[in-house]
Amino acid sequence: MEFDAVLLPPRRARMVAQGLWHERTINDELDACVADLPNKLALTALQIEQGVTTRFTYREMAIMADRIAVGLSRLGVARNDVVACQLPNWWQFTLVYLACSRIGAVMNPLMHIFRERELSFMLKHGEAKVVIVPKTFRGFDFERMVNDLQPALPDLKQIVVVGGAGPDSFEALLSGPAWENEPDAQDILTRSRPGPDDVTQMIYTSGTTGEPKGVMHSANTTMANIIPYAQRLRLGADDVVLMASPMAHQTGFMYGLMMPIVLKAGAVLQDIWEPKQAIELIRAERVSFTMASTPFLTDLAKTVAETGSEVPSLRTFLCAGAPIPGPLVEQARQVLGTKIVSAWGMTENGAVTLIQLDDDDVRAISTDGLALPGVELKVVDESDQVLPADQPGRLLVRSCSNFGGYLRRSHLNGTDADDWFDTGDLARMDAQGYIRITGRSKDVIIRGGENIPVVEIESLLYRHPDIAMAAIVAYPDERLGERACAVVVPRPGHSVDLPSIVQFLKGQKVAIQYIPERLVVRDAMPSTPSGKIQKFKLREMLRENLT
Repeated sequence: MEFDAVLLPPRRARMVAQGLWHERTINDELDACVADLPNKLALTALQIEQGVTTRFTYREMAIMADRIAVGLSRLGVARNDVVACQLPNWWQFTLVYLACSRIGAVMNPLMHIFRERELSFMLKHGEAKVVIVPKTFRGFDFERMVNDLQPALPDLKQIVVVGGAGPDSFEALLSGPAWENEPDAQDILTRSRPGPDDVTQMIYTSGTTGEPKGVMHSANTTMANIIPYAQRLRLGADDVVLMASPMAHQTGFMYGLMMPIVLKAGAVLQDIWEPKQAIELIRAERVSFTMASTPFLTDLAKTVAETGSEVPSLRTFLCAGAPIPGPLVEQARQVLGTKIVSAWGMTENGAVTLIQLDDDDVRAISTDGLALPGVELKVVDESDQVLPADQPGRLLVRSCSNFGGYLRRSHLNGTDADDWFDTGDLARMDAQGYIRITGRSKDVIIRGGENIPVVEIESLLYRHPDIAMAAIVAYPDERLGERACAVVVPRPGHSVDLPSIVQFLKGQKVAIQYIPERLVVRDAMPSTPSGKIQKFKLREMLRENLT
């Protein structure tokens, strides 16, 4: 695979000179952990359906990473080859990334909610040579799905199945044989190690173009975010990080997989969100930090209040993906005894803004935080003129953690000659530099921290035999922040209902979380003179109907 990470070279000299790029890879960090703390517990992973907990010390983690790396090499994976990984928060996810990094392969994390439609595009566009999936998870047969897709994917040479029983199982191909003891193992493990500017992660994000975009990151761009993030949150080697957010999101990948290793800390993985189980993990493992979207915080606070099972070790809960309601912050502080930190970020940058630990709780309720070191922000009008404090406008970011570009979509990189990246979001900034996201100029709905690709779902609805016009708009939800509503105009003489839309989209192999949960049928759409649907009017209509 040839990676066109064109945004990296122009800023390299400046980033290094300013000390914002650290010139270290995850290999360097893991090797340092093994040298300094070989017997420290590094990873605890709970698989709830199987009732299995797996643990690794740093030494054991490094040995398994080497083993899987040589195993991947035996499958033909070489430098710059893409290994796609559609796993829940299982220990194999963490170890596959570390193994890829040993041999210079690039990991493509894929959300386990994705089905045929999303996967067929991503695996083909990313030219994945190997894909790693669970046999089953939450009742779904992933092995059968990817086997059905493989004939249309010429680059996909190997499907590896975690929990499988055949010759293609993860255990038979990668984690079982002692590959690290083979005569050529050391050569394999050292000859292709990536440098800090090589692409190490390629992760898809939904946008307004109707198809996902492959975000490319290097060690320098990810480390440039993780280090100041941890410093602002005062995290260190004594901390234990719980990650129940999917590691196929940047949240889980950067702060649940990479950050604990950078800090020489411990990580605890939970594969299915269940608040009672999370409480048990926090208490048993003495978890001090976690990051998740608002629904996780709501569930945790509610369950602690109901059960009386306290979580005294949990010092900080970073909440991102949607505004945090004031009563929730108050309840969480009271019930959990935990500092609630608001934040905002993107797949392309990682976390961009966080409040500070010493800030009053009102900052978590009323703002999305202050720029991290190495990040500049400005709010501009349509002419790119900087707006006064508290005036809403387009949010631009210039960050040391800005991505390397979109794979084979450089025309969509959205970064100007001065490195300012157009986030596609609307925001206001106060006199102290704290921002508040006020809307999105890009047409994406965020449901419980998960982006819904609106344009793609609308395009599918236009294929429905009973629908003449369709629009997907957000409506507020107390737990998830937003849900998706389909507003449709039926074809003359036809009728349409929500069950038929759900059935139709399921037939198109759309992820369940992307399917609208509400339907409004109209005789006509509000539109501009040019015929463009005025979605703001639809949103206003929904808000009025919900109040």
